[in-house]
Amino acid sequence: MAKASADIKIRFGEKLRSIRTKQGVSQEKLAELAGLHRTYVSSVERGERNVSLLNIERLAIALGVAPRDLIP
Repeated sequence: MAKASADIKIRFGEKLRSIRTKQGVSQEKLAELAGLHRTYVSSVERGERNVSLLNIERLAIALGVAPRDLIP
């Protein structure tokens, strides 16, 4: 089960980075818009964080997408 949870964190981070870069938004700007720290956003994108539903919603709102759009 640990392998599966690591995989989903990595895939989530890749999806988040893909949407962010397609929109031309920096990690710093995304963090500011979402009310999060830039290093947190960076660690999420690298698959190092188990991001909460609350933060998924914050990131989605900041990017102007539905939370489901961030789920790989």
